[in-house]
Amino acid sequence: MTRDVAVAARRFLRAALARSTPNHVYQEQLDALRRLPERDRRLLVEEFADRYRRQCDTEQVRVELLTQIVLVGQGLDGLPLPQERAARLERISRTYCFWYVDRCEAFAMAEIATGRTPAPALVAAVRRSAMSADGAGTLVGFAAQLTAPVLNAGEEWAERAMADERWHELLAYALTAKAAKPSAAWEKGGRALLGRLGGDAVREAVVAWLALVGRPRTIELERGPHETDVNNAFDPFNANALRGLAWLLSFLPPHPGTVRALGALVESALRKVAGMGPRNPKVANAAVNSLARIEGDAALAELARLGTRVTYKGTARFIDAALGARAAALGLSREEVEELAVPAHGLTGVGRAEFRLGEATALLEVRGSRVAVGWRNAAGKQLKSVPATVRRDHAEELKDLKATVKDIDKALSAQAERLDGQFLALRRWAYGHWRERYLDHPLVGTLARRLIWTVDGTAVGFADGELRTLTGAPLDQDTARATVELWHPVGREPAEVVAWRHWLERYAVTQPFKQAHREVYLLTDAERNTGNYSNRFAAHVLRQHQFHALAAARGWRNRLRLCVGDGAPPAVREMPHWGLRAEYWIEGDGQEYGVDTTESGSYLRLRTDQVRFYPIDAPQNEEGTYGGDHATGVRDGRDPVDPLPLAEIPALVLSEVLRDVDLFVGVASIGNDPAWSDGGPEGRLRAYWTSYGFGELNQSAETRRVLLERLVPRLAIADRCTVAGRFLHVRGELRTYKIHLGSGNVLMTPNDQYLCIVPGASGVGAPETGYLPFEGDRTLAVVLSKAVLLAKDTEITDPTITGQLRR
Repeated sequence: MTRDVAVAARRFLRAALARSTPNHVYQEQLDALRRLPERDRRLLVEEFADRYRRQCDTEQVRVELLTQIVLVGQGLDGLPLPQERAARLERISRTYCFWYVDRCEAFAMAEIATGRTPAPALVAAVRRSAMSADGAGTLVGFAAQLTAPVLNAGEEWAERAMADERWHELLAYALTAKAAKPSAAWEKGGRALLGRLGGDAVREAVVAWLALVGRPRTIELERGPHETDVNNAFDPFNANALRGLAWLLSFLPPHPGTVRALGALVESALRKVAGMGPRNPKVANAAVNSLARIEGDAALAELARLGTRVTYKGTARFIDAALGARAAALGLSREEVEELAVPAHGLTGVGRAEFRLGEATALLEVRGSRVAVGWRNAAGKQLKSVPATVRRDHAEELKDLKATVKDIDKALSAQAERLDGQFLALRRWAYGHWRERYLDHPLVGTLARRLIWTVDGTAVGFADGELRTLTGAPLDQDTARATVELWHPVGREPAEVVAWRHWLERYAVTQPFKQAHREVYLLTDAERNTGNYSNRFAAHVLRQHQFHALAAARGWRNRLRLCVGDGAPPAVREMPHWGLRAEYWIEGDGQEYGVDTTESGSYLRLRTDQVRFYPIDAPQNEEGTYGGDHATGVRDGRDPVDPLPLAEIPALVLSEVLRDVDLFVGVASIGNDPAWSDGGPEGRLRAYWTSYGFGELNQSAETRRVLLERLVPRLAIADRCTVAGRFLHVRGELRTYKIHLGSGNVLMTPNDQYLCIVPGASGVGAPETGYLPFEGDRTLAVVLSKAVLLAKDTEITDPTITGQLRR
């Protein structure tokens, strides 16, 4: 009989290991073994255990042996290898989800049947795996039986929520939120639950939990070889609870903390995970839905802010619909609603506020794009930090104050982006509305007062407390019926543009983005010859994911290119006010999976091609993701349309679109990355890196050169610096250096050797440059920081730099 048992064990094990064995065949064999007498089953189990102990099999076989010990021995006591089986359960607990053919759920069920209490991490793995199953079968049924804990362990917010048993009913109800939006019945049940638990208490608890969403997992998962970054993903089981909690908040009276928490939840849920994309768009959509249901300016303002930040197409549509519905209800345009929705965030004067906390006063002042906080005591004396009495006696008020500062910082960034997008919006304002919504608005005014506007055609800026013309004289004209527009350098005489730049310097105005120094892109002779497309920004190599993010931020629609034989439309920016659509043609670089792509197959780099313009309703164009012929109308079957002649594109549209594309190249090109000096895979991109990193200056770099010619003489290292051609020349003690004004790359004497300095390295920080006429030019900051560093090259301590200087 012993020999027969060994044969039966081997035969059954082969069937269990064979992926080709139909499940019903395997199950029939298992059932047959379970019907054997107890003595024979124990012999089978011991046969599996003995083979496991011999350690002569692969890991896959050893795992299967442990599994069959439990399955064949179901109902028997004293099964062998208890520690090894416990370790197997622990390993299952560390997986994001398991494959059904591994029979992990059967193993876990059998182990629980022996009397083991399932660890919370095991319950979480089973639940996640069940959610990826088809919705029926043993796994789903098994998961349904695991009712504790109420949420999956492993996420900080969930564990904090489960710590207090009084909230378990709330969490269990939130888990039932599985639709796109709450039904009438769900809302009725939710409101009744809030009534029993207390609305204020629920809001306080939920807002505190949401503040923890997205933090590192408390139980780290083992990531498989081709698995996404599961440790940065949302647990899908808990995600349903997040949707429900967001809905429940919308049933409560409006509160600033609620709005703040929901806005943060949208951004956290849309944060991208390698190999997955956004963490959980359904959670983001639920939070947007809740914001849309909440009455008041605060929720509307948060929706408007998210409208400038969210780039994920599905959620962006939800936000647009919410803002559109609110605009229609108020009888206003979408733009007017966004203007009226901007809150003051407690600011009283333009960019200033005071908050009394006991005997101390906090002074908030907007300086540029950030808020500075100062303190003074009851006697009016300025203090260097938060008074101890405030920390001790007014902790909650201090917490609210810090939250307000963060809100203002976020709002400033969002409003600056909105204003920067107004150049193509063709907006005009009645003078009174403009002053109320822009110039004198407590928050927006800090940006609007640093821009140039036209009042009935007269260009003005704000200085010394009033609007002034280019000559510095106060605006002296009837403004009762005046119309205001945002000034743009296109169509202006060069002398006027230069004069406004000097005006900004005279009054020490730093613009929130380039306006007077904004690059203007005129039609070139080459573009007149090509006629209906521009090659000005063709043949560049860009980091795909950085380009994708930049494009979305600038209002372009783009799809990531995958290394598959498929087509994709070019990057597109639609301009409905002009009836036009701009396209930037791109394709993947390389075709070696894993070298030229991420693990999920998206290209790491792109090669760029033409810029074209079409009527906004023209058929969609498409090209192969890794090159090939262009095609038009392939999706909807309409006849192809030729691109429009560039000479017919309005000068403002042409300039702004090409400026966007120049930004994409200037920021995302591998040519400005010191890490690419070796040319990348097999050195095949070394020629491009060299030509871009030290080649002719593009339009934005030319603007940088003109600015540096005026700025350098004011620097503390002015006697060591000279702007000449494409470079800022810096004389150090050890060598002389040439910093390229386009890429920020550095050459040094003798023989123009390349000097690799990675921004952020030791000693490479933000320089003290004094006045700058605009914010946001990262490359300018890199050039200046390297100049300050290299002018004192004998003081450099970073070994990655000093090692190159000694060669």
